[in-house]
Amino acid sequence: MLNEKKIIKSFFLLVSAITLVCMPITATTAESIGKRIVLKNGMVLLLSEKHAIPMVTVSMAIKAGSVAEPGDKPGLASLTASLLTQGTTKRTANQISREIDFIGGSLSVSGGDDYASASLRVLKKDLRTGFDLLSDVLMHPAFDQQEIDRKVKETLAAIRQQKEEPAVIAGEAFTKAVFGNHPYGKTNDDVAAYLPKLVRQDVLDFYSRRYGRNDVIIAVVGDVREQEIVSLLNEKFKGGKNAERADIVREKPPVLGSVVVKKLDKNITQANIAMGHLGISRENPDYYAVLIMNYILGGGGFSSRLMDNIRDNRGLAYDVHSSFSAQKDPGSFRVWMQTKNESANESIDEIFKELKRIRTELVSEKELADAKAYLTGSFPLRMDTYAKIAGMLTAIEIYNLGLDYPQKYPGLINAVTREDILGVAKKYIDPDRMAIVVLGNQEKIKLKY
Repeated sequence: MLNEKKIIKSFFLLVSAITLVCMPITATTAESIGKRIVLKNGMVLLLSEKHAIPMVTVSMAIKAGSVAEPGDKPGLASLTASLLTQGTTKRTANQISREIDFIGGSLSVSGGDDYASASLRVLKKDLRTGFDLLSDVLMHPAFDQQEIDRKVKETLAAIRQQKEEPAVIAGEAFTKAVFGNHPYGKTNDDVAAYLPKLVRQDVLDFYSRRYGRNDVIIAVVGDVREQEIVSLLNEKFKGGKNAERADIVREKPPVLGSVVVKKLDKNITQANIAMGHLGISRENPDYYAVLIMNYILGGGGFSSRLMDNIRDNRGLAYDVHSSFSAQKDPGSFRVWMQTKNESANESIDEIFKELKRIRTELVSEKELADAKAYLTGSFPLRMDTYAKIAGMLTAIEIYNLGLDYPQKYPGLINAVTREDILGVAKKYIDPDRMAIVVLGNQEKIKLKY
């Protein structure tokens, strides 16, 4: 009975700690956002000490995203990342899962375009155990052939499952039209064509080249002291080797010289429309003006022009929005909506009208003020949990924003003028050179473009 009471007590302590870490915390100021430390092994540590609750959250970024994989092996980076928690030279996948579950923590690794990412969350008392598991999966993966086969099978099954989803089909066609053979343009079809040919050596080679200590950013947020975490990281990540730093040659996205239209026929009631072109990188100095411009155009939900015109005034769609996916390389600018097949032409007409309007007329003072108020007012919510702070720290390092970024952000937003908005709209939105993908019942759509 005593042991049972201890177990129950420990459970409620854990639940309380997890609840606290997920609850909003006092907005992090620039002075306390964190400290940057370069370890002896080349890893970059970003530390934010928070001692209110006995919890530690870790976010890692490793330069092993899809941009680093060979051009003829799409999906290799993502598959390699997913295999890291599926067994090491010391532990099986089940052992890894049981050990992290036993301490009430979480551990995951996943792929991405620019970076692979790993995350860890544990109670302070289990910090050493958590880092033992994290370092093991990152430094000693087994890449067992059975696990590789299983992951390949799972991935192909997931791709087949998505083949009938209209939004996925249209989105992938748009991605390919904008990015071509650039790594950002790799689609499910590309991955599905390669994975059956994948061999274990592909995974071993990619891991050997890309998973090195010198290409790792690790953000640690929570109840931990600098000397303690530096010592632990030096201990757990000693040995190993550095990643290759050779330049990666990748194809550039295609240059769209005109409006390029792709019609996809599918017998559904709603037309899925994606239209846009190449956008900007996150490190582009125009990013903040573009952010505000897009908020006004179609990124501000019910406050945006596209929603006001196409949904509220014309009733053509439930949702229509625009976005700039700013990454290390320029991402895409995209307008997305679903509408009745018969309304597709009218909807595209109205999108073009709004694109041309924002490129030729100054936005109103109210639109600009409302956008600034939202973007600055909502910014603290991007740092109201340990996980969000860790994510912010990794982004700060990846995009060279500086640890004073939270302090600078309101000023960067508030400095943008109406003339700046007009300038970036003319520069980064080109209605005469964009891809338009329309998926739906083409007989009913009768697309005029």
